[in-house]
Amino acid sequence: MEKYFPKYVPFFTLLALSGLLFLLWNITSLEGWNCQTVSTFYQLQNSIQSVLKTSEFYLPVEFNYSFCAHLGQEPTAEEAREESYLLKSIVWPEPLVLGQPLRHSSDPAQSYYTIQDPGDLQVGGQLVVKVQMQNFLGQPKKHGGDFLVARLHAAELAAGVAGQVHDHNNGNYTAFFPLLWAGVARVEVTMIHSSEAVMVLRRLREEQSDRVFFKSLFRSGYLSETTFCNLCLPHKQQPLCNYTDPQTGEPWFCYKPKMLDCDTRINHSKGGYKRNLLTVYESQFFQSGVNIKIPIHSLGVDNVTVQPAKVQTKGMHLEFTPSGYYYQGSWRPLSGAVMRQFNSSTVITQCLRGKMVYMYGDSTVRQWYEYLIAHVPEFKEFNFHSPKNVGPYMAVDSNHNILLRYRCHGPPIRFTSVSSAEMHYISNELDGLRGGSDTVVVISIWSHFSTFPVQVYIRRLRHIRRAVIRLLNREPATLVLIRSANLQNLDPESSLFNSDWFSQQLDAVLRAMFKGLNVQLVDAWEMTLAHHHPHQLHPPPDIISNMVNFILSHICPVRRKRRRG
Repeated sequence: MEKYFPKYVPFFTLLALSGLLFLLWNITSLEGWNCQTVSTFYQLQNSIQSVLKTSEFYLPVEFNYSFCAHLGQEPTAEEAREESYLLKSIVWPEPLVLGQPLRHSSDPAQSYYTIQDPGDLQVGGQLVVKVQMQNFLGQPKKHGGDFLVARLHAAELAAGVAGQVHDHNNGNYTAFFPLLWAGVARVEVTMIHSSEAVMVLRRLREEQSDRVFFKSLFRSGYLSETTFCNLCLPHKQQPLCNYTDPQTGEPWFCYKPKMLDCDTRINHSKGGYKRNLLTVYESQFFQSGVNIKIPIHSLGVDNVTVQPAKVQTKGMHLEFTPSGYYYQGSWRPLSGAVMRQFNSSTVITQCLRGKMVYMYGDSTVRQWYEYLIAHVPEFKEFNFHSPKNVGPYMAVDSNHNILLRYRCHGPPIRFTSVSSAEMHYISNELDGLRGGSDTVVVISIWSHFSTFPVQVYIRRLRHIRRAVIRLLNREPATLVLIRSANLQNLDPESSLFNSDWFSQQLDAVLRAMFKGLNVQLVDAWEMTLAHHHPHQLHPPPDIISNMVNFILSHICPVRRKRRRG
């Protein structure tokens, strides 16, 4: 027997290793294990797996989000009709023929605009500008769908206003500008993306919704694991942890760790960006200095002289009325509260006396919190040991009874690392507020939704809107302000994740969904488009100052004098 034993050694060795691998791969209950022992076993498991696998960490597989349409709370029949209406309202014109080469796409360098009837222009009237888009062959485009923006400005007056661009779906566009100041005004028309590029962006939004991916760290004692997370994950790869919010039904999932339970999650963070999203053909439409945010030149003059208003212009019909404009560097709303300037900490403090200001959302609303902290020395911040640029933050001025708070919105959010305990949904936060005349709520939620289908954003806004209505019903004196999206700097890579086209689509949905409610819109879109500063995701101090003044002007409106009878 002993002489045959050596030839069975490889067999028994292989059997033992197989048993060990099976044991290590299937350990799921850790409650009775010593943490150090488990950590040792897990390190051994990882070592074995690293030999058997070609990569240590995998990217999410390519998949379509259409199977996730059922996630979240079921909308009512009225909400379903609203969603259908909203989606139809933002449908974008398509090229007549798809797959045309670059030479047939829109070339801003060969396109041009002309000012119509620049004769007797007066304050209170409007300027009309015709835009003709041409391709790289110098031929007129025959279809619409190009994403154009326009503004009228006067550098010497620090004045500017956004224009409205109308697409005639035949290669021609018309830009309308209200004339709001006397003097010289210059036209600026910019092509953000060609119609061909927009079709690529639309495809990415619907087919590559996971192009920004997320992850979470799970930890128990000495043992820790990291897995991928998202609104929707292919469940066939491995078991999922379901973090769907019980109040709103907002879905969120992570892959379950191999060795830990779902309740050991400690944080949420941005995992990264998927690469190689475009074909060689598609990449042609995203070239810096060629077809991303390129100005269109004038065929003739690029400016007009506007005369002071005369009586006969009062009844003139305007195609477009903006929310406001800049003059001498200050934003001037055309409706609502009279704009005031809060140029000292004393004036700001007096305005906010006895107020509780709650700011919810992304980093663009956090800028307002940071502005107030920087300009009002009386604010004393609490140290929550929060990660920089993440929060939550809180500051108080006990002498004037002022509370200022900032909290980021719930997932998806692309911050570096947020404690899972701090992942709160805005609607749930609003439901926790008493409200009243001493309460100010400011909301900004848009940028982190740019990579997802619009239905995801509609669902999130629906929950926030319900909570806003509940808040205003129990305390109608509560002031609620909602920030719109803004334009930003773009290059070939950032265009695929944060394009102004994505933002414009979300912005249109936000405005429609909150129209008619007793909320105030902070029109960041027009405030960044009308300003002379280059577009940035986080607007510069000049624009932030005007935004804060706008908010404070609503908190502390000008008291109108009563007329004596």
